[in-house]
Amino acid sequence: MLSQRLDAYPRLPLGDFPTPLQPLPRLSDWMGRPIYIKRDDLPGPTMGGNKVRKLEYLMAEALSLGARKVVTFGGLQSNHARLTAAAAVQCGIEPHLFYFERRPRQLSGNLVINELLGAKMHFIPFGGGGNASMTLEKSIRLVRLVARIVTGPHYFIPVGGHSWLGCLGYVRAALEIDAQAREMGLERAWVVLAAGTGGTLAGLMAGFALLNSPLQLLALDVGKLWLAFPASIARLAGEICAQLGTPRTFSAQNVPLIEGIYTGKRYGVPSPAGMAAVKLLARTEGILLDPIYTAKACAGMLDLIKRGRLGGQEPVIFVHTGGLPGLFAFPTGFVP
Repeated sequence: MLSQRLDAYPRLPLGDFPTPLQPLPRLSDWMGRPIYIKRDDLPGPTMGGNKVRKLEYLMAEALSLGARKVVTFGGLQSNHARLTAAAAVQCGIEPHLFYFERRPRQLSGNLVINELLGAKMHFIPFGGGGNASMTLEKSIRLVRLVARIVTGPHYFIPVGGHSWLGCLGYVRAALEIDAQAREMGLERAWVVLAAGTGGTLAGLMAGFALLNSPLQLLALDVGKLWLAFPASIARLAGEICAQLGTPRTFSAQNVPLIEGIYTGKRYGVPSPAGMAAVKLLARTEGILLDPIYTAKACAGMLDLIKRGRLGGQEPVIFVHTGGLPGLFAFPTGFVP
């Protein structure tokens, strides 16, 4: 069974799972379509988020290797970096976070939490990448080299936990979502999520494929960050399946990803449509989205529903991947 194959890999409990799958009755009435939310914003330390699922596997490996430092990187409001720092502190490991931008004059949002955690933040404004000028794999290789020079020996975690080991966390999530959907009679639902580095999508693709799940996946790109992004996701999903003993081949053309349409100005900057979605969900359901990831994905989902581009009347499950601290980085009007 898939759950037994997952259990063969060491996992460090960092969050409370399974997370709830909840109906959104008022938003559903507003949209004329049954909409649900998977609350992966809830588990883990420092306001939680989806990266906890990946870090459970990655930090278990770091501990097994006796790591004294852990290194990762991301954008200024990276939830992954913040959760990596929190998990490292819990494990007694020194966290190092790399940002390839200038240090802001005043820290805000996730950066404030990193400071409180005592994370070593390295700001290197070299100005490369971040605009689909290089592949995700090339970015990871370059940062790995820089980190080795700056920090010495360490355990390296790719941006967003983008590795087959980390993404086992979202194969486990696929098991969860599939079981919850069946129990609630949502077997044919659409599952919609944000895609930043694509690891969550790759894990769910692999998991649903291995389960032969009827759930239909769709991810919305929130950043226009990577060259040949679908190919990266397809390779990672294939590697995950191979590591779990059931090789599968995924093509870039079949990756369920909408690129470039709902990203707004660029990664890390809120969009007007995204912040309208934040207000709508807050005022209908009392649930907060973050401005960088889930706001843009939710706005895209709502737009696709309105335009009749998301199937017929099948239920829609929105995966809330967290990121609440990012709201506090834009306190004076949401859209700069």
